[in-house]
Amino acid sequence: MNNKIYAKCLKLNKYIEFKALDRFIFAELVGPFFFGLMAFTIIMVAGGLLFRIADLVIKNGVSLGVVLRLFLYYLPKMVAMTIPMSCLLAALLGFNKLSANSELVALKSSGISFTRIIRPVIIMAFLVSIGAFLVNETLVPISERAAANVMAYEVFKKSPPVFKEKVFLKEESGGSLKRVIYVNRMDIKDGKMSDVIVQEFENGRLSRLISAENGEWVNGSWWLEQGKVFEITKKNEVSLLFTFDKQALLLSISPEEASRTARTPDEMTLRELFHEINMMKHKGLDVSKIVMLLNLRFSVPWACLVLAVVGAAVGSRPQRSSSGMGLGLSVIIVFVYYVILSFTQSLGDAGYLHPVFAAWIANIVFLVIGAGLTLRANRLG
Repeated sequence: MNNKIYAKCLKLNKYIEFKALDRFIFAELVGPFFFGLMAFTIIMVAGGLLFRIADLVIKNGVSLGVVLRLFLYYLPKMVAMTIPMSCLLAALLGFNKLSANSELVALKSSGISFTRIIRPVIIMAFLVSIGAFLVNETLVPISERAAANVMAYEVFKKSPPVFKEKVFLKEESGGSLKRVIYVNRMDIKDGKMSDVIVQEFENGRLSRLISAENGEWVNGSWWLEQGKVFEITKKNEVSLLFTFDKQALLLSISPEEASRTARTPDEMTLRELFHEINMMKHKGLDVSKIVMLLNLRFSVPWACLVLAVVGAAVGSRPQRSSSGMGLGLSVIIVFVYYVILSFTQSLGDAGYLHPVFAAWIANIVFLVIGAGLTLRANRLG
């Protein structure tokens, strides 16, 4: 009985020690993470956004109020891009400090593996990845749309374009989705549309599908021509209700307003992207590019986890370096990551790579590198 109690006490003490270890390493990561978030955001603002805004002030005479709004609108996307970089820097500087103070050596000497030591890094990076994903899904689409409107209609004072392709509109009622409208091509000047798909929803469920070859804006109303109406049952069975030569489309916006409210993929949420992909597939259109953009919404936030593992493994090497050197090394690693990502995106756009693979290959490459460095750090211990 005493032996069982003793074994339980040893197990409890070990559990407490590991919890203390996790808190200790986590504390070493928080400071460098926020330092990196601030530093990388400043670098990106100074390196691109600041010059762009200054050019608008000088050449276009943009007011201070518009400049401030543009800065705030562009900031969420920049912060979202710097979050993976900050995870890398936090892990690199945190573990470099542990290595420089011989704390890693002491932990390994006590029988704790490197894979166990980096567990707090993985947990923290996982949580940050979720946060980065939520920022990309909520703040970024809204802010990008707002910035595009300010640039087009306040800075350059553009009139609506003559025509617009792949117009994607949604209509909500009482906070729930009512209709999603896809127009392959819209002539803003003449108010004519081609290849129109209307998805109608009831209580969040797709209940009706309208497909029309053409559409037209006539006397303040939209009319669809040469179309079909399909019913979608609760079992997802599709049945043709009727065909029509001409039918009114109850849409209370003009062609100009439709042009302004139509969204690009960067300005859409995941739900909207999925709807557009389904509608494009229904019409037999190529969806490879938008599928790649959809996967990038997941792969870029998850780079936080991959780069954090790489940073921890690189930072564990027995050498001393300052925050400046750590920042420089992080910039180099991030630069290589985005070069690979940009290269594979280009191959995906050209059709040489599958869109899913094009979006994830950079993460896969760095995951392999991180795993190799982690195993090497284990053996050195």
